[in-house]
Amino acid sequence: MSVDHRTWEEAVIWLKAQPDQVGLVRDCYFDDPLLAAAERYHASSEWQAVRQLVASASGRALDVGAGRGISSYALARDGWQVTALEPDPSSVVGAGAIGQLAVVSHTPIEVVAGWGEAIPFPDASFDLVYGRQVLHHASDLSTLCAEMARVLRPGGTFLATREHVIFKDADLAVFLAGHPLHRLYGGENAYRLREYKRAIASAGIRLTEVLNPWASPVNLYPRSAADIGRLIHARLPIIPASLVTPALLRKMGWLLRSPGTAYSFLGVRTS
Repeated sequence: MSVDHRTWEEAVIWLKAQPDQVGLVRDCYFDDPLLAAAERYHASSEWQAVRQLVASASGRALDVGAGRGISSYALARDGWQVTALEPDPSSVVGAGAIGQLAVVSHTPIEVVAGWGEAIPFPDASFDLVYGRQVLHHASDLSTLCAEMARVLRPGGTFLATREHVIFKDADLAVFLAGHPLHRLYGGENAYRLREYKRAIASAGIRLTEVLNPWASPVNLYPRSAADIGRLIHARLPIIPASLVTPALLRKMGWLLRSPGTAYSFLGVRTS
């Protein structure tokens, strides 16, 4: 598959200019003004579910690979002392955008340039280390997880959401071919579920929950449980949409084998 080798910023700017991609741009929170997108994310069912997973809204939080800063903003709005770690200086999709968001929203977010594989903070600096769609971009998954664990205090919370999973080698090419931006900048990737779990566990994180694609709004977004119920009913009319409960979806989600489907990982640093 040929890649144009644009920057991430250039790829997103291209996407935003496509009239037929307005919905995708909004779903990815690439729309402007950024503050409105960040507020929409903070009010979303995805963030409400993240809030429940994190449980306590206090202490120091590190948002790894923070992008435009929507998660950093949501964490700060919920009471966390937030540091956004982002290597890209872009004012559209990187550290520059986070800085602007912090200013216009009057929200205290410390923005630090850096990669997740070499986090520039001492051991045990944070109570929460969080990444939204970050692990699958790792240049070295084990190193990234080890660094995230290193800066997390013992007993602190680790949360990595919406990570792309493949189930066999051939899945990766299928996933990359279908991704709307990979052909432009070449930065997408996916790992097997066991690879994520092994890297996280080896870093000293005890996993407390692994959320499959239909287990939570964290992974379902931009769809809802009701949307999936209607989809199942459309394909299997014998099953009323009303019978497709969240509990049933959690069970059915383990059966999904779509290349690149999203999983999330919640854990605690053990020592």
